Amino acid sequence: MNAPSRRRRTLPAVLAIAVVLALVAVVLGVWRPWSQAASTAQVAGAGSEEAVTIAPAPLVLPEHPSVLVFGDSWTYGSAASDPTLGYAYVLAELLDGATTVNGVRGSGYLKPGLDGPAFGERIAALDPALSPDLVIIQGSINDREQGETGYREAVTAAWDAMAATYPEAQIVILGPAPHLLPVGAGTARIDTDLAALAAERGWWYISPIGENWITPSNYLDVIDVDFGRRHPSTEGHRYLAERLSADLVDLGAAPVTVAGGSESTSNQ
Repeated sequence: MNAPSRRRRTLPAVLAIAVVLALVAVVLGVWRPWSQAASTAQVAGAGSEEAVTIAPAPLVLPEHPSVLVFGDSWTYGSAASDPTLGYAYVLAELLDGATTVNGVRGSGYLKPGLDGPAFGERIAALDPALSPDLVIIQGSINDREQGETGYREAVTAAWDAMAATYPEAQIVILGPAPHLLPVGAGTARIDTDLAALAAERGWWYISPIGENWITPSNYLDVIDVDFGRRHPSTEGHRYLAERLSADLVDLGAAPVTVAGGSESTSNQ
């Protein structure tokens, strides 16, 4: 007869513990800025039974990093009042480092550009003596109409070549940012594919789509729809550089996952 009353007395304690655990989870979610980038990559690869996710290591950069920013017209600086005011150039100021900018308008992993070939051929022509601390591979929405056939293979080959050219560099993939809203199916597919492929390698993936860099509320502030032909304005490029710089700082604060366990330690 006493057993039921004991269970009733312990129920409030169980509920209190559950509430505390929920609050802890919320706090950790708020104070873990790297979780967005990591979860984006893992979720994107979840649709494939063969997908393998490797936790990326924290991004560690020297005090004044050298950065190679490789991509398409957004990297080139299109629609800024001067291309050197594009996000890739502004990034150097924000990181207190130096950027080498390699952007070709209209180019993608499959699609040749206006001023040069597709990504793979361009990577093969890079100077191996450059030796950057960080490589950022941006884009590209230019493959959105090329279809799925051969896309992942082209990405894999390009990334293999970049890693072989700069084996000491850390590589971060910057996914496509929408030039139109709502985000088109082709652009969304590219975002998903790149996130999954980056997760398989243990590379950081930054998704402007997943992080809502461009929304209906700021679209016209970021994108020049007239003269710029739906490229970022000068102010838009600075905004993109600020978002990218903040994400890179966050990636340096990411925890180190202990192999074979669920515990992690923050970078000292």
